[in-house]
Amino acid sequence: MRKSFDLYFASSNKNKYSEAREILSKFNLSLGFFEFAPVEIQSHSVLEIAAQKSLDAYVSCKKPVIVEDDGLFIQSLGGFPGPYSSYVFKTIGNAGILRLVKSKRQAEFHSVISYCDGKKPVLFQGITKGVISKKQRGKGWGYDPIFIPRGKSKTYAELDDKNTISHRYKALGKFARWFDMRKSSGR
Repeated sequence: MRKSFDLYFASSNKNKYSEAREILSKFNLSLGFFEFAPVEIQSHSVLEIAAQKSLDAYVSCKKPVIVEDDGLFIQSLGGFPGPYSSYVFKTIGNAGILRLVKSKRQAEFHSVISYCDGKKPVLFQGITKGVISKKQRGKGWGYDPIFIPRGKSKTYAELDDKNTISHRYKALGKFARWFDMRKSSGR
């Protein structure tokens, strides 16, 4: 692993890494990729899942690391798929979600960034409210073609500025400000 990175992003999802690298570069942080496929704990909390993933990732790479866990929480489905979003996407995909959602389309996308340097993980959460579109629009990955953030008329997949408004941007921004203050104080 190169030592010129400020820290590593541990994931098996290169799309998440690419977004995180682009976002953190705006905060003058360099991010390396550590390919990591954790055994994901079963929990109703994306916070718990992210914390455990970051501990496991740190044990594997022995370098300061962040991981991201996220979930799409659809109000009319009682918050489903929530922390099970990845599994649900792999099994029924966007088409399945669109079949499940009827008239009430309000949803939230949650992102949790968990930082670990061998001590207790530090968590940062970002939430974007919005609605589920009536059909898939755009060529993004994951749920991006069906999620329309509040105040916008396009899905994440159709937006040019997704990486300046998304749930992931909000969580990474909180992390970057904390990390910068931490570095400035010499910790």
